[in-house]
Amino acid sequence: MHNLSEVLFFTIFLLFITAILVIDLGLFNKRSHILSLKESLTWTVVWVGLALGFYILIISRGSLIHGITDIDQLKHIIQIYQHPIKIDGMPYTQALKLYEHNLGLEYLTGYIIEYALSIDNVFVMIVIFMAFGVKRVYYHRILFWGIFGAIVMRFVFIFTASALIQEFSWILYVFGVLLIFTGVKMFYTRNHSDKVDTDKHPVVRLASRYFAVAKNYQGPHFFTKIDGKKYITPLFLVLLVIEFTDVIFAVDSVPAIFSITHDPYIVFFSNIFAIIGLRSLFFLLMNAMGHFRFLKIGLSVLLTFIGVKLLAHHWLELIGFQTAHSLYIVLGILSLSIILSLIIPEKKILKE
Repeated sequence: MHNLSEVLFFTIFLLFITAILVIDLGLFNKRSHILSLKESLTWTVVWVGLALGFYILIISRGSLIHGITDIDQLKHIIQIYQHPIKIDGMPYTQALKLYEHNLGLEYLTGYIIEYALSIDNVFVMIVIFMAFGVKRVYYHRILFWGIFGAIVMRFVFIFTASALIQEFSWILYVFGVLLIFTGVKMFYTRNHSDKVDTDKHPVVRLASRYFAVAKNYQGPHFFTKIDGKKYITPLFLVLLVIEFTDVIFAVDSVPAIFSITHDPYIVFFSNIFAIIGLRSLFFLLMNAMGHFRFLKIGLSVLLTFIGVKLLAHHWLELIGFQTAHSLYIVLGILSLSIILSLIIPEKKILKE
């Protein structure tokens, strides 16, 4: 019975996300333009507000996600997705309240992790746009269509990973090692400048092998016709590179959220709300690339912590480590890196 409820809830969620994205493009951003600081800040508040609104929905009506109607179904869901709560001896209403509270914390923690890791993704996107010489007026268009592709790829990645985890629990240890490796690598390469070779990029070379590519940009168009022949434009190449970059980042961010929850729906919801807020975050951070000098260190520590948590998850469960503890640690790491960046800016270091 709960499978039908999952499909219904998931379908409504996808329709809702599609609707707000269509409204965003068709109503508020119909014409290509450069988003101002005020506009990007407004949209950032809107997307974060929607994400927090979904958190309120989960803690009040989280049972709708899996269609839970009785204590037996609740115990089954807790067992399948290994939620770190115990409801033995509790009445159904009290047990459900505890479950929904924990589910909300899992979603919120996953959302914060994904949103934080997206910051590094944003900086790489800025480098890509600059390397390909894309006009700022077309940034929003590329990011918008990139989101649709990202949603599809995250759906496949997340639910495939969830199925594998349920079948082969040792995959969590693989994720843990991967995240620790990524965190350590990010720390040691934090001062390296990101560079993109537009001619030798594997996506560009692959696309150029199978498609005719126009030499020059054709305004906001991804496809064009020249002398009756169809071409993809350099703008479409940039879109493909952005999609490829998102796949690379998903290899880190998706396993990171699986360290917080094994429920693929919560992983997906937290991912999607972070992704749809990526565009406004992009424009906010464009002028702040050098102001958060300790943020990359913070992200590397965050990834390493999550990796260690995956490797030691059984031991942590034995000592009573809960979802709230993960949330506090994640917020602490990010807050400390931002505060230190503001207190000790780059200029002061240079003077010393």
